[in-house]
Amino acid sequence: MEGRSVVRFLRTRREATVLAMLVIVFLGLTFASEFFLTGRNLSNVARQISVVGIVALGQALVIIAGGIDLSVGSVIGLAAVTAAMVSAATGMPSLGIVGAIAIGMAVGFLNGVLVTRIRINPFITTLGTLSIARGAALLATNGNPQRFDNWAAWLGYGRIGEVPVQFLLLVALTLVVAFFATRTRWGRNVYAVGDNARAARLAGIDVARTRIMVFTLSGSLAGLGGLLLGGMLTNSNPNLGLGYELDVIAAVILGGVALSGGRGSIGGVVIGAALMGLLRNAFVLLNVSGYWQTITIGLVVILAVGADSLNRRREDD
Repeated sequence: MEGRSVVRFLRTRREATVLAMLVIVFLGLTFASEFFLTGRNLSNVARQISVVGIVALGQALVIIAGGIDLSVGSVIGLAAVTAAMVSAATGMPSLGIVGAIAIGMAVGFLNGVLVTRIRINPFITTLGTLSIARGAALLATNGNPQRFDNWAAWLGYGRIGEVPVQFLLLVALTLVVAFFATRTRWGRNVYAVGDNARAARLAGIDVARTRIMVFTLSGSLAGLGGLLLGGMLTNSNPNLGLGYELDVIAAVILGGVALSGGRGSIGGVVIGAALMGLLRNAFVLLNVSGYWQTITIGLVVILAVGADSLNRRREDD
């Protein structure tokens, strides 16, 4: 009976299943590669998890509210070059930080307005802004990388003790977003809107304002992710973040957030991001072709969405 209870728990709590997968991959890599547990490699894994995890926190709120944001990868690139160019032009790295987050916030706000006021489908809206943001980054830089190695870049490559700064930022932001989602009225509104927008509206919740809020938060966190990624590389390339939207969405869905909206835990999202980071690291350590990496990530997304659909169907029955 106890064994059946464990199986039932793993079926109903996606984050528990993903956590079990995370432990298995971690143990497997420990035996498969002598380099896995080295300080340098674990630091790189923490950094990779951090960028995906931070951006995934915002994406999770959007999906829970019944939307999707495909533009986050391009916002990462646009924010990275904005941080570098503003810092260089003003001589004030602090303005570079503000610029990166502000440009992400602006794109997110635009997404929210287009979805709620113009009533364009979120998929189409963010597919369009994905192209616009990437094009703007290329236009602003003429396609050339921008040097980014001032103190603001320290947020991307620096450490406190042996722990990367951006990993500490991920932990702090996870706690803040989890508190927001579960302990505030605005966070509960996000779940209500995603579960049933019509019922939420009848209950007095401003559905449009809630959705604009989550898109703006998603853009802001993608902007922060661009700042961190540019700092980590000490180089802001307009093509940074290319394809990151796939990793971010995979982390969110793996973490138990339902694509249909209204369900999901913030802790699960971070576990999903950790699993994605470990898989990427495994491919590198085991010398797996980059082509297979792309195929594997695609399969992970399909399996995660398929598992969610089966769980929803079982619950409905």
